[in-house]
Amino acid sequence: MAGMSRMSGIELDGIDHIRQSVSDILTTPIGFRVGRRDYGSLLPDLIDQPMTAANILRIYAATAVAMSRHEDRIRLRRVGVAAGDRPGSAVLTIIADRTDVTPANARTRLVLPLTL
Repeated sequence: MAGMSRMSGIELDGIDHIRQSVSDILTTPIGFRVGRRDYGSLLPDLIDQPMTAANILRIYAATAVAMSRHEDRIRLRRVGVAAGDRPGSAVLTIIADRTDVTPANARTRLVLPLTL
């Protein structure tokens, strides 16, 4: 599947398009998108929450649910979250298998900065 970069307007495909799509899904609050009220994730609801074990588990769950609902080009294997280099930021790491390529080339790693 190909798409357009939301920043530059150039064509994106492959892992670049998946990365943009995953970022868009995870940073869009559920109910925000007109015409697709179920699109997005619960991740934005976790903004300003402390990085407790329970909230980290909520981040994992929000990521897994959103990916299973809205991004069929990847199958999650692992989700990790770590504090970012600035206060209030975090880095989400997703290890997944792509479903749009041959199995030998399927494993991918997405690292997404989050401002939580």
